Amino acid sequence: MSHDSTAAPEAAVRKLSGRRRKEIVAVLLFSGGPIFESSIPLSVFGIDRQDAGVPRYRLLVSAGEEGPLRTTGGLELTAPNGLEAISRAGTVVVPAWRSITSPPPEEALDALRRAHEEGARIVGLCTGAFVLAAAGLLDGRPATTHWMYAPTLAKRYPSVHVDPRELFVDDGDVLTSAGTAAGIDLCLHIVRTDHGNEAAGALARRLVVPPRRSGGQERYLDRSLPEEIGADPLAEVVAWALEHLHEQFDVETLAARAYMSRRTFDRRFRSLTGSAPLQWLITQRVLQAQRLLETSDYSVDEVAGRCGFRSPVALRGHFRRQLGSSPAAYRAAYRARRPQGEKQTDPDGSPPPAPPPVLQQEASVPFQTRRTAAAHAVGTAATTSLSTDSGRSDSGRPGGRAGSELYATGRHSLPGQRSAP
Repeated sequence: MSHDSTAAPEAAVRKLSGRRRKEIVAVLLFSGGPIFESSIPLSVFGIDRQDAGVPRYRLLVSAGEEGPLRTTGGLELTAPNGLEAISRAGTVVVPAWRSITSPPPEEALDALRRAHEEGARIVGLCTGAFVLAAAGLLDGRPATTHWMYAPTLAKRYPSVHVDPRELFVDDGDVLTSAGTAAGIDLCLHIVRTDHGNEAAGALARRLVVPPRRSGGQERYLDRSLPEEIGADPLAEVVAWALEHLHEQFDVETLAARAYMSRRTFDRRFRSLTGSAPLQWLITQRVLQAQRLLETSDYSVDEVAGRCGFRSPVALRGHFRRQLGSSPAAYRAAYRARRPQGEKQTDPDGSPPPAPPPVLQQEASVPFQTRRTAAAHAVGTAATTSLSTDSGRSDSGRPGGRAGSELYATGRHSLPGQRSAP
């Protein structure tokens, strides 16, 4: 089951305005939004499945701006309602936003603020979290979004506690989900919250999806990052770090290579990536270990050494915290899923273990190419808050967590699902 937050915000106890109805769900659509995310709440809340034991919702599809609304593949949609329909809804869903770099229409943001003030439950699926953040509804709250956009969300809205590990986050009257299919998980959670496990299970069977998914976004994390780092001098330091992950160095080493004090380097790295440099470095080492476990026969001890961890114990601890599994269990599961006939590399023979894309860059490669590669290598900079091998935080406080002010760090009884009372 989902784990409750220790402290629900005051907004979570706000009563629903008399003119709003709990069973009415408004879905706010914008031009340029992806059709898959848009269709999820329409299917969950807009189809009568009472014959299967699923309580009925009343759906109001609303245009967040002047139409027609153009969506994936050039399709044009005409919403039957405008923003005025939101005034009747007890739940307002923003499926996705067309661009994380452009501001949503102010009229739509005002409508969302009014709905929230009147007790409506506000839901953002995938990049819909950016709309909620622009409206100020995520300030001081935990939230999630697609892992690829989490660093940008954290950087642009520093008061939001972004947790890119979760499939969804329920903070009472404001809920957010990760990308694409995670929107189904959150919508099922809403039905479960409103009508219980049996109703959510019946709906899941109709949709042919699991009623609950374990795990979070960790397994999908990649090495992408806000592209602006490619033009920053710190990209050279990032490129060097990625090429020397097999060596034991720390953030002080990186700061020295950048000719900065540790404090200045931390501040500059955070402003650029939305993440602490220590948590980025640990995450890159874990990702390298993950690749070696998949592509080589090195022992766990050897993998730890080749990824710059001081000991196998350190690797196991960070690996489990980031991926929810031990290195040995991860390798066993990966090999069990590997198609029959796929060859496993031999550390003493050929072909050698496949290094990550950036590590394949040789010194002869033009620096601008390596700098560009580095720009795509910090994508997990804002993915996990991990402690150092010695148990000290990135700020130097014993037992602390790196970047804790940016991310909600609690791990829950059912990974990937976080909720408040």
